[in-house]
Amino acid sequence: MQPQVEVLSPPQLPETPSIACYRCRVQDFALDDLIFIDVDEVSSFATDKRRMEHLSGRWLLEYALIQWGIKSVDEIEVRRNELRAPSLAFINGVWRNEALPSISIGHGNGWAYVAVIESNWTIGIDAEPRNRGIADNALDLMASGDELQYIRQNPHKAIRFWTAKESVQKAMRMGMKLNPREIKVPIGKQMCDISIEKSILQLRNWVHEEVHISLSWMIGEGQIRSAEDDLLDATREAMNSGQEWQVGCNTTRKNC
Repeated sequence: MQPQVEVLSPPQLPETPSIACYRCRVQDFALDDLIFIDVDEVSSFATDKRRMEHLSGRWLLEYALIQWGIKSVDEIEVRRNELRAPSLAFINGVWRNEALPSISIGHGNGWAYVAVIESNWTIGIDAEPRNRGIADNALDLMASGDELQYIRQNPHKAIRFWTAKESVQKAMRMGMKLNPREIKVPIGKQMCDISIEKSILQLRNWVHEEVHISLSWMIGEGQIRSAEDDLLDATREAMNSGQEWQVGCNTTRKNC
């Protein structure tokens, strides 16, 4: 039986870029029922919990993309960059390179979460129970200065900082390579902009049924290019230039 999907509504989203967020309960799936999976990756998971979270996230991603309006989901695969940030791409051999949305996938407390944003943006979503505590020895790893002092004085608000920083790490496609102490979340603001290096991210925090959710997004490239993408772009550029062009030769075909 397929899980019921909930549409999540972040507060005051702008008209552009287009964003959609969903969640569903984690459950087990047969591998044959899913598209966006790597059997070798699934077999590497050490626990059933991790396996079910992964499969539920991939099922929810397929649902989200169909809702987005993508009909040919079977022509798409999930790729990861060197930091394991996920992105969508057409399967090699399909020979299509239309713009695809950027994605973020998360899990927490028995739920799978997926966020989708239009191309040329990146996005990150994270969620945890609002009453979840953060171990004291972990606070020094996630915050510093005035922010750390505030969290220590208000430990019940620590989870908001935790999910906010996680969503920013995902939106920047860097994971833990981006030190969470370098991400400064404005105190007391549910909606704000965050500046990191040369990037400006928009952040939304809200509570949905006792779960604290954070969503971040920024202008950026959310796809991993392939040699096939480069060839398609070069061919399109040559065709649009109006100049004579040939596939397979660097010059006109006199002796090819």
